[in-house]
Amino acid sequence: MGFIDLHLHSTCSDGLLTPEELVAAACQAKLTTIALCDHDTVSGVAALQQSAAATGISIITGVELSVAFRDHEDIHLLGYGIDISNAELLNNLHAFAVRRANRNREIIAVINTRLSQEGKTPLEVAEVEALADGVIGRPHIGRALLARGYVRDMQHAFDQYLVPCNVPKFYWPMDEALSAIRRAGGVAVLAHPTTISQDQLLLTDLITELQMLGLDGIEIYNSLASEADMLFLQGLARRLDLLVTAGSDFHGTSAEDQIGKGRGGIRFSDALLPPLMSLAAQRAKARQAA
Repeated sequence: MGFIDLHLHSTCSDGLLTPEELVAAACQAKLTTIALCDHDTVSGVAALQQSAAATGISIITGVELSVAFRDHEDIHLLGYGIDISNAELLNNLHAFAVRRANRNREIIAVINTRLSQEGKTPLEVAEVEALADGVIGRPHIGRALLARGYVRDMQHAFDQYLVPCNVPKFYWPMDEALSAIRRAGGVAVLAHPTTISQDQLLLTDLITELQMLGLDGIEIYNSLASEADMLFLQGLARRLDLLVTAGSDFHGTSAEDQIGKGRGGIRFSDALLPPLMSLAAQRAKARQAA
């Protein structure tokens, strides 16, 4: 039996490791299959594939889209097996990146106003950009604050600056996100569902509706779900005939953040892969035939 991690983040979004460093960490953790699911970008996937080529680790292409649905904001939707050269997807991601970059520059401006009031030298956009391999994210701003010595750690950065100086975020509409993943030949999976709500009745209704709209699976095993959460999600996945996936949501930003492991140190078996890979292959074949 092998072990997998289908939810990793790199410096191309808000992770602390480069794609190449993620492969090295995956080797150390003795993982056999991984997926890079950076937020709203696939810019690190090719580097991950290239770095993993000589290691024997299998790569599943991935992305994590920030989605809104009904009155729920910042739902995270994973797309697996996507064609990372798909022009439509890349154009959509680029448009999203522009909006996101503008938002984060606005956040830097608000933070700089506060820093000036505190008698501190404002941040430069260039120094924040230097910490990102792709789109600037709030963690990159936090790291810049940390490097300046303005905060003790990342939690302090969020509490002191990033949360109070936040600017509203743009989200993909759910139907557009599901469609974009499908048209890129991908499989759509709802990430860490219990972060949306702990209300099981609400989650049941929500996921049932999403399944009718084209959702393919749910990420049951992760670093945020309790044992009771996982049991509930397992039963729901069976009832709705949804795929089951697993991932740590690794960012490398805290001591509890461990590649290849979920809450309580659980590891993710590659026994979960066949249904996902089978559906991804069907989608790729259908896309080629279209």
